[in-house]
Amino acid sequence: MRIAEGYYLGPDGQVAAKPYKLLRQALDRSSKVAIAKYAWSGRERLGLLRLRDDAIVLHAMRWPDEARDPAAVDPPSETVSEEEIEQALVLIDRMTQDDLEGSEFTDALAKIIEAKREEKPLPEAPEPEQPGKVLDLMAALNESVQQAKASRGEGADVHEMPKKKTAKKQPAKRTAAKKTTKKTTARRSRSA
Repeated sequence: MRIAEGYYLGPDGQVAAKPYKLLRQALDRSSKVAIAKYAWSGRERLGLLRLRDDAIVLHAMRWPDEARDPAAVDPPSETVSEEEIEQALVLIDRMTQDDLEGSEFTDALAKIIEAKREEKPLPEAPEPEQPGKVLDLMAALNESVQQAKASRGEGADVHEMPKKKTAKKQPAKRTAAKKTTKKTTARRSRSA
């Protein structure tokens, strides 16, 4: 079995509140996890229940045939040189920002925390300095259609081909249908 994604569980109404709290406290005191059956998309599955903070988390459990083989993802024919790996690490280091300090980070974060604390609406995000380019979808679609027609040669001057002179076909002769007569056989009565 393999452990997959996790989902926080909560009680569904007042009736389920006490069993939920009882299970949560029992798992906490025993320092154990529980295996549970649950229904998902019309199928019965196995799951692992564990505690995280003060909530029960359900982790889906997958059978080995449900999990993809990692070898199927890795392209086996590709080789990577040591120099390419070093260049990738340099790029990662250059793009990494260790300190999220500065007025643009701390001021915005402080405003969000303060709004949540006082249960006020979140501050609006600042408008971008340059407005985004508005794209006319119909114009883009018409242009794409025109390009496709031009690439297929549609819309070009069309000249009719001269017609070939062919001999006139003679009508096919009709064959007379054979007449068949139905022969009926009379039953002779056999008398002994």
